[in-house]
Amino acid sequence: MQPRDLSAHVAYEAGRGVEEVARELGLDPGELVKLSSNENPFGPAPAAVEAIRETAAAAHTYPKSAATDLRERLADEWAVVPSQIWLANGGDGALDYLARAMLLPGEAVLVPAPGFAYYAMSARYHHGVVESYPLEKADEFAQTPETVLPHYDGERIVYLTSPHNPTGSEVTLSTVETIAEETDEETLVVVDEAYGEFSDRPSATGLVEERDDVAVLRTFSKAYGLAGVRLGYAIVPEAWADAYARVNTPFAASEISCRAGLAALDDEHHVERTVETARWAREYMDEHLACPTYDSAGNFVLCEVGDGTAVAEAAKREGVIVRDTTSFGLPECVRVTCGTREGTRRAVEVLNDVA
Repeated sequence: MQPRDLSAHVAYEAGRGVEEVARELGLDPGELVKLSSNENPFGPAPAAVEAIRETAAAAHTYPKSAATDLRERLADEWAVVPSQIWLANGGDGALDYLARAMLLPGEAVLVPAPGFAYYAMSARYHHGVVESYPLEKADEFAQTPETVLPHYDGERIVYLTSPHNPTGSEVTLSTVETIAEETDEETLVVVDEAYGEFSDRPSATGLVEERDDVAVLRTFSKAYGLAGVRLGYAIVPEAWADAYARVNTPFAASEISCRAGLAALDDEHHVERTVETARWAREYMDEHLACPTYDSAGNFVLCEVGDGTAVAEAAKREGVIVRDTTSFGLPECVRVTCGTREGTRRAVEVLNDVA
């Protein structure tokens, strides 16, 4: 017996962990600066850590009220009703829920190239077909109606990313609205705002109240520092929000993750510190890196270094881990996460030496 044909599926390439690289190089993990996975350099919100400790003793029980409490809290944050909040096991889990709710076998989605690999992966898992629209370096990787709509051919879902990974470009609300207007009534425009806290632009969530064909993706992984507990969510139109009960995996958002999320929302200082440091790091890299960089509204900067694989390997040997973006279709670049001030300065020094 064999599984179904998975030849069209591509495995997700995550950034390598500190412990893994430390073992490879024979170094102490504390000697390494990991700036490859867009993680929060300050770790989780302290209030979330305490909530995880307090909840751990009840880890033998199934989740109870935490998910309900978190949905209500997020609904208040975004001025929607709780049923519009689709909690999930990370932002990728929310993508899966949207694919389950929207796609029939053989229906297509339209994804950016380069872009987050899981858009296409999730669609294929749900027997969908994947088409793409290119983001061009010559246009600073702009996402506009002119770059998206010429490639649209009735796809069921169109994915936009703001800020975009790995380039850092953004999508204006007018662009989201135009694309939603110009696509079919049965096409859903998904705006991935996983890095939204780092941007000065307003969220597309306001459009969710006005339309039934726009949904927004958010996560606790980045600004809140909770990547390890896997907590994300979609904000969907009220008209079809009740589909969640039919596509939701039982207890996908755990009691521990939901309690951590609730506590993190209260720890405003942690998010403010994270966002402020990321803005400083973006400016520092733009001013001090010898290689060309692209404007970014995320917690990372895309740098053109010539041979991304070679530069990433050389930087790793010097104790700085950055992301080779060959898997994104940008072999000439590396992506550098915004670290602490000390970590960012060290990364710039190393990259200037090896690039």
